[in-house]
Amino acid sequence: MSDTELLPPSIDPKTKAIGIRRVTGRNEASTRSVMMVRDHVVITDEKGTNTGPTPLEMALSSLVGCEGVIINRCAEAMNFEYTGVDMEADGEVDQRGSRGVQGVRPYFNWVKMRIRVHTEESEERFERLIRNVEYRCPVMNLFRSADVTLDVRWERVAP
Repeated sequence: MSDTELLPPSIDPKTKAIGIRRVTGRNEASTRSVMMVRDHVVITDEKGTNTGPTPLEMALSSLVGCEGVIINRCAEAMNFEYTGVDMEADGEVDQRGSRGVQGVRPYFNWVKMRIRVHTEESEERFERLIRNVEYRCPVMNLFRSADVTLDVRWERVAP
C-alpha cells in the first residue's frame, strides 16, 4: 500500500501514547471464568454450564468489535458517510490442539469475515476505507501475526 493511500495519523506520531488495558478474573475450578473489565462483568464458559461465550468466541467478538471501532475512526477521518455495518465472523479450530495433541495449534486455523457497509460512497473511496481499516485494526493484525488465514469479504450495500 502506498503512503498516499494511508490516512494521516490522528495522533502526533512522535509522541508515545502508551495505554495499559487491565482485566481481572476468577475461575473456580470449572470451565467458567468471570472477568472484570473496568465496570463490566464478562463471563466466558465452555459448553459445561453454558453461562457465556467460549474464550475463542470472545476472540471473534473482539475482532468484530475492533473492526467496528476502526471503521468508524477511518470513516470520520475520510468524511466517509455510512449508516451502519453488519459483520459476521466464523473461525475453524481443531479442538485437539487445546487438548494437548502435539503439532495441532490450539487456536484458529482460519477466520472468515463478512463486512457489509451501508453506504452510497464510491467504490474508490470504499476501497480506501478497507485498506486503512485492515492496516489499522489491532485485533485483525493480531490474528495475522498468529498466522491465522483471514478471508475478509467486504460489501458495499445501499443504506
